[in-house]
Amino acid sequence: MSEIYINEYSAVCNLGARIDEIFKNALNCGNGFFTFDSDIVRGKTFPLGKINIPLPEIENKVYNLRCNRLLLHCLREIDTKKLIEKYGRHRIGIVIGTTNSGADEYEKSGDIRHARIGNPAGFLKNHLGLEGYFSGVSTACTSGIKAFATAKKLIDTGVCDAVITGATDAVCKTPVFGFHSLEVLSQNPSLPFSKNRNGINIGEGAALFVLEKEPAKTATAVCGIGETSDAYHCATPDPEGIEAARAIEIALEEAGLKPTGINYINLHGTGTLSNDIMEAHAVHKIFAEKTPSSSTKSLTGHCLGAAGGIETALCCAMLDEKINPENYLLPHFYDGMYDDTLPVINLVQKNQKAQKLEYVLNNSFGFGGSNAAMVLRRVHARI
Repeated sequence: MSEIYINEYSAVCNLGARIDEIFKNALNCGNGFFTFDSDIVRGKTFPLGKINIPLPEIENKVYNLRCNRLLLHCLREIDTKKLIEKYGRHRIGIVIGTTNSGADEYEKSGDIRHARIGNPAGFLKNHLGLEGYFSGVSTACTSGIKAFATAKKLIDTGVCDAVITGATDAVCKTPVFGFHSLEVLSQNPSLPFSKNRNGINIGEGAALFVLEKEPAKTATAVCGIGETSDAYHCATPDPEGIEAARAIEIALEEAGLKPTGINYINLHGTGTLSNDIMEAHAVHKIFAEKTPSSSTKSLTGHCLGAAGGIETALCCAMLDEKINPENYLLPHFYDGMYDDTLPVINLVQKNQKAQKLEYVLNNSFGFGGSNAAMVLRRVHARI
């Protein structure tokens, strides 16, 4: 399988306004980055991974959505002028994953364009004056990695020479009410894989990536992407994780790797009873308890359609020799009380380093039985 390369990337979430800040705060752990909100569900207070920094405004009312303002914040870290000069406006694609788009804004405005899944992708195309392919991707919590899959196909088939891909979602009332009605929204910071876990926290954020055929001086390679579907239940994953494991196996096969080649796994790790059962089975089936693994959702909250993008940015930062020269692994922050009814997985401790850090796996699993896994490789900086 041919590799494509992440040559630039940026992110924003409750942990920080820049990827280096986000990574540093993730290494330090702690759930002090949550906002305890009692305004959405009457009589209930929930920790939310809200972003509390000023965001740029968008003059065009069609696109002035919070999720697009998050993207615009990320775009400031990307050298789009150089990219356009290199490839031209018609050869650069846009693929953005989201689940909410502008659902909250639509409730107030009544403008159906605010609720369209393609609005964030359309915003970037319009803002940058591009003339090529653009699309939105919405496959629940796998949207961030599925956007990479679409972007890779565009480059592999020659439709685009480069693709700006990523994901964005803002805290929105509809999923907060929805997860509360499913009784999986926790009133405390989430505890993935703990015997005391009782649900998820909602977060928000965005991440952007520039994908090209050739690596820059510093880059991360996308080596393999696996996609499967459970066809099991609309809201509950197959507890055996059969198709989730197959998505991982496909990603490994495309990357030309055996399970022992993976040095770290970023788990989907939502902290719900059913998700953690499924993922523990899928990961243990392939990796046993050997590969260091962690979920970062106990720090960021579950950012829904943006989760896979933000977690990919965290993986890129971990592989980035400038940001992480000492090979620290992203820690698994929870109460330390592993659920011993689950197959054992090797959870990363705070301040744990990797002897070797070349390949990482990023998992995303979503409603409707959507499964996605992506293998990333460190590309050593070239002089």
